[in-house]
Order: sequence, then C-alpha cells, then structure tokens
Amino acid sequence: MIPVRGFEGKTVAVFGLARTGLAAARALVAGGAQVALWDENSASRDAAAAEGFPLVDLATADWSQFATLMLSPGVPLTHPAPHWTVEKARAAGVEIVGDIELFARTVNAAPDHRRPKIVAITGTNGKSTTTALIGHVCAQAGRDVRIGGNIGVGVLDLEDMHGGAVYVLEMSSYQLDLTSSLHADVTVILNLSPDHLERHGSMEGYVTAKRRILMNQGKGDTAVIGVDDMWGQQICTEITAANRRTIVPISANKAMGRGIYVLNGLLYDATGERAHEVADLNRARSLPGRHNWQNAAAAYAAAKGLGIPAEEAAEHLLTFPGLAHRMETVATLGRVRFVNDSKATNADAARQALSSYPKSFWIAGGQAKTDGIAPLEDLFPRVAKAYLIGEAGPAFAQTLEGKAPVAPAGTLEVAVAQAYADAAATGQDAIVLLSPACASFDQYADFEERGEAFRAAVQRLALAARGAA
Repeated sequence: MIPVRGFEGKTVAVFGLARTGLAAARALVAGGAQVALWDENSASRDAAAAEGFPLVDLATADWSQFATLMLSPGVPLTHPAPHWTVEKARAAGVEIVGDIELFARTVNAAPDHRRPKIVAITGTNGKSTTTALIGHVCAQAGRDVRIGGNIGVGVLDLEDMHGGAVYVLEMSSYQLDLTSSLHADVTVILNLSPDHLERHGSMEGYVTAKRRILMNQGKGDTAVIGVDDMWGQQICTEITAANRRTIVPISANKAMGRGIYVLNGLLYDATGERAHEVADLNRARSLPGRHNWQNAAAAYAAAKGLGIPAEEAAEHLLTFPGLAHRMETVATLGRVRFVNDSKATNADAARQALSSYPKSFWIAGGQAKTDGIAPLEDLFPRVAKAYLIGEAGPAFAQTLEGKAPVAPAGTLEVAVAQAYADAAATGQDAIVLLSPACASFDQYADFEERGEAFRAAVQRLALAARGAA
C-alpha cells in the first residue's frame, strides 16, 4: 500500500466503494486522513463497514466538513450528467480527485531521493498489453517495477515507493479526468478512436481527457505518441511545437524519418542519425499482428526513455509471455485453437484480432458501443461464421445479414459449443475467436469474468472430448 500524504487531519469523502474506492480509503487512513465512505450499493457499503470504515450518507451530509471528494472513476463527472456527489462537492467548493491524483500528490510530496520513476500509458486500444509489456521489459532489465492503475492492482494498492522503483501505470480517460498533478517521466498515447463518447460528450472531450496524461512534463521527460491516427498526429505536432520534452512518434504502418516504427514485423529505431533494425517481432509469439507491433514500438520507446539500453529493451520484447484476455490461446482441441480476446470491448479492438487470422469462427456480442460492428464490414469475409451473444445479438445479426453466416447463440456457453462443432467439422486448422466488440455488463461483471467464462466453457469441452475418447 502507498499511504496518501497531504491530507493529515483532514476528512476526505470517498464515493464508490469497489476496488478503487476501498483502496483509496485504506491509503488515506494510512497517511493520517479521516474518511467518510458511501456507495449507493448496499453490498458495497457492507463490505466497507466490515473493514471498519465509517459510513456517511453523502446525500444528507454536511459537505463543509470535507476537504476533498475522492470519486471512483466509473462515476460520471460531466456527461451524460454530473453525478449528484459531483454537484454537491462543487456547490460546497470541495475539490474532486481520483486515486491517480492521490498517488501523484504523494509522489510530489516525497523528497527527491524517494521519488520513483513513473510511466503512464493511455490510448483507446492496447493499453493493457503495452503496460504489461513495459513492465516485463523493466523487470527483465532488473528494475524494481510495479504494474497497476487501470490494470490488475489499483495504484494505491501497489507496494510503497522508493527512489529506485518504477511504476508502470495504465490510465483510462475516466481516471485522467480526475487527475491534474501527475508528472510522468514517460508518457505513452498509443492510439485514439471514438470510445466512451457518452461519458465525454464528444470525441473532442475524449481526446482532451487523454491529453491530460501529458500535463506537467518538461525537459528530460519522454512522450511516446502513436501517429497512425489523425488525433495522435495532431497531438504529436502540437507538443513538438512546444519543444519541451523528448518526443518519440511511433507507427506500425509506415517508415518515418524520426521515431520508432515497424514494417512487416521488423522494428526500426530512427531516433538517431539513421534508421536501423532492432528486433524481428515475427519471433515474438505473444505479439502477433499490426496492433501488437504498435504496442511493441511503444514499449521499446518507453524503455529507452527510462534509460534501458536499446539492445536490451529489444531483446526483452521477444520474451513477453502475453496478457490474459488479449488474443490469448486458452486451449487447442484437435485442430481447433480457442483464442480469448475478451478485452476487445469495442469494434476497433476486435478489428485487431479479426485481421490477425485469415478465417475465424467469431463469437461476438454483449453490450454494444455506439457504432456496433458496422466499422468491421471490410473484415466480414474473414468470418467463417459468427456466433452472437447478449443484448447486441439481434442488431449484430442485421449488420451481418448477407455478409457472413450467423448463429444466434444467446449465451457464451452455447456459442463455444456451436463454434467448436462447426470448426472441427472442417477437418482443417481453425480458430474459434472470442472477440466481442462489446462491453460485458449485460451478462458479466467485466471482461475478465467473460474471458474466464470462455476459458471454463472450453475446458468443459475438453473434458467431454476426453470422456468420449
């Protein structure tokens, strides 16, 4: 745990008592603050009370007693409308922060010899893989690395800091909306495409939130910017004009006169006098496809920004074991391989998986994002058959009509069984791909739970096959 500094003797209201809120409450108390916790969910309140935290109904509380509101990132700050706690905090002149901001203030308050290095990663797709990949490279290079934020462990639940530590943190746009004083030694913006627009009001609002990761950087810091989309190109151009930090453009689509890029799986470093090949990513079994090449370029650039020698960073990319729920092979039954890409919660993320295989038996559906799967139409010829689950099933069936065979499976268990039967019947090497292009909340608590359900369904098929044999 990282005890939060700067709130000693003050009372901090904490709203939202899932992982982030409870971790923040523990860290605030450990740092000497008093807390007042609330959640609209009674089970969450009971869990907090079981740990001995004081519950205060923030709807009727006297907000003049609070120095700060620690808001969980899933609670709306501005759109589609500010949450009632946000309105009460603003009316009372109470600042609103998130757990990343609490971490940032604690780092900023530490003496120089105790301040760790911070790598902050954001983007629409690839954040988790890139975060894990940077953490892997750092660990293999002998750094004392801690990985968390929007992946795995909440930032305040990570081990306490010291001057030799490196915090590698995935950051969502929701978290960045609540962050103002973070100073990251290395920042990464991978890519930007429409996502969470209902939360940010527009694409401009979404991009503005993502750009907050660059705040407070200066001379000696590094910004790694993906330039394969127009928004990344614009950000790179604008911060290059500011000429304060080291800026490293990255691309998985084109050669560049300056930056890090990948062509046909070969990673090139063009940050010096001439471009030179540094790694053959085709040898990295856990980094298939163009999207992973972008992730690898970002990780290599970030590692260099931390002072890890280029040759060493490139070598460690190739030993990355992969990330659960992101193009993860969970089993092979006969000639059928099952790939868990549950983390693909929007069409752009699903594109990365679909484009990696010439044909796949595709399991898709859940709680659809704005454009559904219409943006994937150019990849429908790669779909041997689509097995549709969840709320989005009927709409996805209409989009696919006449363009790919469809099976309305309804549930993941049924979809896995149907897809396996059809794939096995081909008698050829085949891929059963869970890449939902949807959020999971209609049927599962999160994408991890959905991915584990896929894994369990595949394991049951394997057991049945062994029993039949």
